[in-house]
Formats: sequence, structure tokens, C-alpha cells
Amino acid sequence: MKFSEKWLREWVDPALTTEQLAEQLSMAGLEVDGVEPVASAFTGVVVGEVKSSTQHPNADKLQVTKVDVGGPELLDIVCGASNCREGLKVAVATVGAVLPGDFKIKKTKLRGEPSHGMLCSASELELSEESDGILELPADAPVGKDIREWLQLDDVSFDVDLTPNRADCLGLRGIAREVGVLNNLDVVTPEIPPVEASIEDTLPIRLEAPEACARYLGRVVRGVNMQAESPLWLTEKLRRSGIRSIDPVVDITNYVLLELGQPMHAFDLAKLDTEIVVRMANQDEQITLLDGQKVKLDSDMLVIADKQKAIAFAGVFGGQETGVTAATQDVFLESAFFAPEAITGRARRLGLHTDASHRYERGVDPELQAEAMERATALIIEICGGEAGPVVEAKDNAHLPTANAVTLRAERLARVLGVNIAPEQVTEIFQRLGFAVEALTGQWQVTVPAYRFDISIEEDLIEEVARVYGYNEIPEAAPLARLKMFRTAESKTPLALFQQRLLAAGYQEAITYSFVDPKHQAMLYPNAERLELPHPISVDMSSMRLGLLPGLLSAAGYNQKRQQACVRLFESGLRFVPDQQAENGIRQEAVIGGVLLGAQLAEHWREGNKPVDFYQVKGHVESILAQTGELHEYRFVAANNPALHPGQGAEIYRGDSLVGFCGALHPQFEKTFGLKGRAFVFELLLSAIDTRSVPMAGTISRYPSIRRDIAVIVDRDVAAGELLHAIRNVGANHIVDLHLFDVYQGDSLSEDKQSLAIALTLQATERTLEDADVNESVAQIVSLLQTEFNAILRDS
Repeated sequence: MKFSEKWLREWVDPALTTEQLAEQLSMAGLEVDGVEPVASAFTGVVVGEVKSSTQHPNADKLQVTKVDVGGPELLDIVCGASNCREGLKVAVATVGAVLPGDFKIKKTKLRGEPSHGMLCSASELELSEESDGILELPADAPVGKDIREWLQLDDVSFDVDLTPNRADCLGLRGIAREVGVLNNLDVVTPEIPPVEASIEDTLPIRLEAPEACARYLGRVVRGVNMQAESPLWLTEKLRRSGIRSIDPVVDITNYVLLELGQPMHAFDLAKLDTEIVVRMANQDEQITLLDGQKVKLDSDMLVIADKQKAIAFAGVFGGQETGVTAATQDVFLESAFFAPEAITGRARRLGLHTDASHRYERGVDPELQAEAMERATALIIEICGGEAGPVVEAKDNAHLPTANAVTLRAERLARVLGVNIAPEQVTEIFQRLGFAVEALTGQWQVTVPAYRFDISIEEDLIEEVARVYGYNEIPEAAPLARLKMFRTAESKTPLALFQQRLLAAGYQEAITYSFVDPKHQAMLYPNAERLELPHPISVDMSSMRLGLLPGLLSAAGYNQKRQQACVRLFESGLRFVPDQQAENGIRQEAVIGGVLLGAQLAEHWREGNKPVDFYQVKGHVESILAQTGELHEYRFVAANNPALHPGQGAEIYRGDSLVGFCGALHPQFEKTFGLKGRAFVFELLLSAIDTRSVPMAGTISRYPSIRRDIAVIVDRDVAAGELLHAIRNVGANHIVDLHLFDVYQGDSLSEDKQSLAIALTLQATERTLEDADVNESVAQIVSLLQTEFNAILRDS
């Protein structure tokens, strides 16, 4: 919201400097982004009157004028503007004046005629970007008066960056209300008497979508002179608010928008057919907007239509076909309340953003439309002439917002703010804010005005009291909090423990977007259903991620392109899996994953530059799984994952449940993500690995352990992990440890066979084991391996 300080002070004039006023607004939650002068620096420019204007004897396009600037003599000034004429009040830069850009005015001769000054255009004074001819001043402009003083150019424009909840301050009335409240001053609001109808002409209005538009006012004004000039006071206020002058009717609707915060629109009455209908658009219905852009509308977009066609994109943009032009004689004024839910997102969907949509999306006062209509009508008749018909209103009370009542407890207010504010002062604050308040014992019952959409709960009222009372007035105090111990299951593994393991292995934590490129995701997860966003930030962020790989691989490629030779990244976050059985049709699962590529170690004269491999990433995964205390329950099973290199990928199971995967990235994705060298990835479902076995006290054996080694010949496609898993499950007596220590594939074995050597450690807690005990356990294991894996005990 941009506005002039002097315009604000017409409504409320606190005894504050510009800097203090900006600070006060910012501290009250209305952040002032900038304060800029409304005009460039210049001196020596006064109001003058052209007393005579004659053709230059030596130049066809120049005139010789005599100008009265309030001095003892008329000034001879040569001017080339086509609109220069006798009797015109103009801005005169006298000899010695300094214009913007340090341009100094001197006595000179133009084509032989003396010129003792310069008649200035608006652009030469930098009051506009461009201008057609010299600046024309009102007939009542006082001759000889300094232009800066008369136009009050020693002024500044405030640019306030409003948060979306403060839609009530998107008009000068709302800003003035806030300044009045903060300084305990009355606000001088302009009187807006109703304009009596002088003609009977009306246009019927029909609401077909009352849930989207519960109130619509229209009025016919005939005999409007579109050739009239917008007065200087009006164009200056618009200019200082960042809006350029277009034509008098549009200028007036823009002025009402800035003054009251109510968007309005004017239609050319001659181009409307029979009636006004507020309805939802037909799918793919087309309309050409005022800027010439032709758009197709969706069925959830609201339009203003006549009997034949859509004439405006409601709450966003008027239509070109029915817009006012220089030839317009009769207008139909619109002032409406559109529900924020019916406008939000529609303009952005078509790449549009207007002052009207900005306000309607945040909420416009539903009681403001009639006042805005009277204000605009009065200004049109005053500036453009014409006769107004009666105001026609279509309203659906059932869909209009109702007053919201909120209770504030004194105890809660004191506890949150940390300061005791006198009850009378709290009541006064609410009253100054325009709230209806009833002070009860220990609490306040507050009825919120219609223009404050952001007040709905007790904490909102506390915020209002705090900012009006003044954050600077609240004493600084160290926060006081009482600690409460919460129950935490010892069997639950915190995420931080997994993260610390990866950090210790040289990984860096990454945080990537949950929105990913749908093309990349389709390649990594070709058989999975995906959730596509209807209104994405951008095309390459239009799909919700099914896993962490898209983000991690993009981050890895980004780092490699910036000369990072060894990349190890991990991330923990949510993946979003479409599931009709889940809430809102989407299942959100917490996962942890990583990517590593490059060398295993930093380059070293002894260790060389060995690249990472499958066994390294498998080791990192096992390090995470070891936190459960039950690493032996997890199995790595070779699988054909589309994202992984065939034969170098494994799915990870706990029992029959899939908990994740790890392996080498498929080479086809290296170019896609800009990777150099082989990348290895992993991903684990946190809910499947965050439960750990609780340590239990046990007896420490006083007796020696015995190790027995067995070597078995099995088919080459038999995984050693499957053998170890089977041995653990058989529950042979006294086995306390086992591991694979040798794999042999050589000339003494056929090509489809391999020898696996397994070390068994046996120990009892109550006695020393004898050979018979050990032999029995070993025999049980060998029998199991022969039965399940067709294994043959190797004797040499």
C-alpha cells in the first residue's frame, strides 16, 4: 500500500516527524518498506499566467508569450508547446531556477527572440514519466506562488508492506484508523452524503453465485463528459500512490480504491445487454481483458455477465469490450463484495495480478460497497457532470460474513504478554480499534467489526492489545518456564542418532524441496502413481516427491559442477505416496536417504584414489541399522529396482517387510542429473527401523569359548547372507557369534559353485563345552544347510 504523507495527515495528524511515523507504523505491524520524496529537487518554479501568445516570427512551431509571475513586469518567454494559450495558468521556471538534473535556467535568445524563463511540462519537473505539452494548472492557482509550496511537493510517499491478514489497511481509511488508534487521536473522515437520483434509469442485477458474490451494487450515470480533465489534486494523489492517470472515470474509481479500499469498475452502459448477471464461468469461456489479453476461464472462476456474454473477470479485471472510452456517454458503476475464497488463486492461474484481486483475495469490508458507490458517484458528477439513477442492490444475507465474537481472559493476556495492563486501558484499546467490547469480571467479550477478517481467536486479541499498547512498553524479562518430563520409550530410536552416524561417516545433511521435476521422478519411479500439483511454483517443481532421490541427486550434481570431488549427502524428510485409504488420499512417510560418489578417502600417496563401491554404501546402511541392536534381523536381497544398476542393487527386508534399498545408481541417470562417475544411493523407511531392542542384563560366562570353522560348497547364486540368516534362525545351542571369513571360487570348483567359509563361536554360561556339545551344534547347522541350500560340506 503506497500513499502520500500529506494525504494521510488530512485524515489524522499526529505530532510525529516522518521518521517517527514510519517507525510507529512498523512497530504496529504495518512494516514501512520505504519513504521517498514525491518530487525531485528543483527551485525557482512559480505559478504564472500567460497574458499573450503570438506566433514566433522566425519559427513555425514556436510561440512568443508574455507571462505574469507576480512581478513588476511581464516576462518574455519563448515556448514550443502546442497547448500554450492566452489565459492559461502554467508552471514557470524563472531565470536562476534549477530544474531536476541540475538544469539551470538562464536568459537566452531563441531564433532571435529573448526568453527570460521556461514554461515547464510535468515530465520536466519529473512529476510524470511523460507529458503532452506544458503543465496546465487550475484557474484558481495563485500567480507568483512557488509551485513546490502550492502543490505541497515537500511531501513523501510511504510504501507499507502489509501482511495478508491486514486487508483492512489496503485503503487510506484503514491506515488513518491505525494511526489514530496508536496516537489516541480522532480521525477526520470525509463526509460522503448520498447522491439523490435525478433519473429513473436502472439495470437489473441477478446473483446466480451468491456464495461467491453475496452483495452487488450497480448504478447508472448518464451524460458523462469523458473529455473532462481529472483535477490536479486527484491526479497528484494518484501519482503519489503509484498510479498513473488514465481518464476521469477510471481515475475516480482508482481514487476510491485508494481512499476506502473498495475496488470498483465502470462499464460503458451502451455496450451492456439488458441485465447484469453474477455467475460462474462456463468451462473455457473466453473474454478479452482491458489490457487486450484474451483468456480462457475455468468453471470455478466468477464472472460478471450481461444477457449474452461475460463482460468482466469478477474481482480481477474488466473486459475490453465493455470498458469506458473517450466516446462513452453513459456508465454503469459496479461496487461488490466477492468472497475471498472465490477470488484467491484465480488471477495467478492466468498470470494476472491487479489491485482489485490483491484486495479481494485478502478480504474487503462487506459493509463498504454502498459508501464507495456514493463517493464515486459524487466525484463523477462533480468532475464529469451527468445524472445518476438510483442504486440497485442484489444481496444474499445468508452468505455475507457475520460479526465474530471473541472472548479474552485477563489472566491469559497477562500470562502471554508478561505485563499487567489496567482493565480500563484494555477496554479503551478495543474501543479505539472500533471493536464493540463488553468488560466482564476477569474477561472481555469483544465483537469484531466486519473489516477485520483476521480476528477469530483469543490470541488475535492479545496481539492487538500488545501492538497498540506498544511492544517497546513491555518490560524485558527473562522467560520463565517450568520443565516437564515427558515419557519417552527407550525402545524408540531418535532420528538424531541415525543422523550422527552418517555425519561420522563424512556425510553432510541436505534439505531439498518436496516439489520435484515430474520428468525426473517418472524416470526414477516409472511404475509408481504420482501426485501432481494443480498450481505449481514452476514446471520443474510440479510433482510431490515419492522419495528423496530426485532432490539428493540434483544436489549432488550441483556440487560436482562446483568442483566438489567427493560428495556425500543425506536427508531426512517425508515422501508423499498416493493412497486412497490414507487421509486426503496421500500417505506421508518419513524416510532417510543418502547419496555418495567420488573417492572413498581424500587423495593420499599411500591409499591412492579408490572410488566408492557397493560395499561401502552397504556398510553405511548397516551402521544405521545397527542402532536397532538387531542388525541380524535385516536381509539384503538382490532386486531389480528401476533406479539402480542391474546386479548392483539390493532391497532391505526385516522379516517379510520391505524397509528400504541401496545400491549403485543406474548409469542412464548420470547425464540426467549431471553426475560424473558412479553414484551410490540408499533410502530407508524410518518407521520400520526406529524401534530398537532394549539392552537386558545377562550372565557373563566364566567359561572359555570354542571356535569351529565350516566350509560349504553351494551354487554361486546363493547369497552368503541367506546362509547366515538361516543359521541364526535355526537356534543351534550355544552359538554366540558367527561370520563369513572366506569366499572361494577357483579351479578346484566348477564354474557354477562357490565355497563359503563360516566361523562359529560357541560358549556356555554354566559349564565348559565338550566336544560332543560342539559337534551336535555343528551337525545341526550342516544338516540345515544341506536341506535348504543343497550345500556340501567341504573337507579340504
